[in-house]
Amino acid sequence: MAPSQKKALIIVGALVAVALVSFFVYYSQKQIADARAANEQLMLQNEQLQLKQEYENLSAEFQNYESQTRFLNNDSLLIKYGEAKDKVEKLLTELRTQRITSNKRIKELQDEIETLRGIMRHYVQVIDSLGRENAGLKAENEKIRSQNRQLTTQVSRATKENEDLSKRMTLAEKLNVSGVTLTALKSNGKNEKKITKAKQLRVMFTIPQNNSTPVGEKTIYMRITGPEGYLLGENGTFSFEGGNVAYTERKTFEYAGQEIPDMAIYWNVNTTLNAGTYTVELFLDDYRLASREFTFKK
Repeated sequence: MAPSQKKALIIVGALVAVALVSFFVYYSQKQIADARAANEQLMLQNEQLQLKQEYENLSAEFQNYESQTRFLNNDSLLIKYGEAKDKVEKLLTELRTQRITSNKRIKELQDEIETLRGIMRHYVQVIDSLGRENAGLKAENEKIRSQNRQLTTQVSRATKENEDLSKRMTLAEKLNVSGVTLTALKSNGKNEKKITKAKQLRVMFTIPQNNSTPVGEKTIYMRITGPEGYLLGENGTFSFEGGNVAYTERKTFEYAGQEIPDMAIYWNVNTTLNAGTYTVELFLDDYRLASREFTFKK
């Protein structure tokens, strides 16, 4: 082979090599870009699923308190409550039917749910206040409001000092409850058919297994609301979504990642109970785990 032919072959080979390297560089960069885009879409989908669950929980809270709107005599609050409830349903429909494609929209929905939660907290506080006033406890209510203001100040200060440590649990870590029951008991612990004669109220439930939940000591808070709309007991308050909520009774237990069947919380009756519908709510780790209604006849 002539020297000129060898030289031409070398040049052609070099050009082919350069072309191949350029192709592989382009292909690799495209794969990286595609992987990044897919990862961003996956993260958006995950954020959308979490937001959908949070909006569904908030929608359920609005539904749970629907029957207590009869205690309200404030038209502006009723209108605000109705608008907030409708907005929750509208945004929930968007999360169920539309695919969110931007971080900006995710942030808007996150900010919106915080505003709507604030309206719900205010609504719950007003309902509690009116229920106590309807029971003739205005003087005691003023004392509680004063205590709540002091507690709110303390919680606000503590929240600022510990805001880096107050991250919400992920939905995967949330414990659940099932089989919630409310039973009236006699002084000997046996079932009492007539609520007016009850000496104790017992709430029982099961905590299913959840391998994602961190093990350790947990405290579950119970609220029982009577048919007149006021809270039974009021043995203290607990932090819930940035505010303070009064509770009837609480129970501390050790969670080891296994199912806990037939957990019971008792409340000793210290007031007159009437026939009607009682609402039981259970809270843990800044979540409302359950809200159930039980009707007792005369």
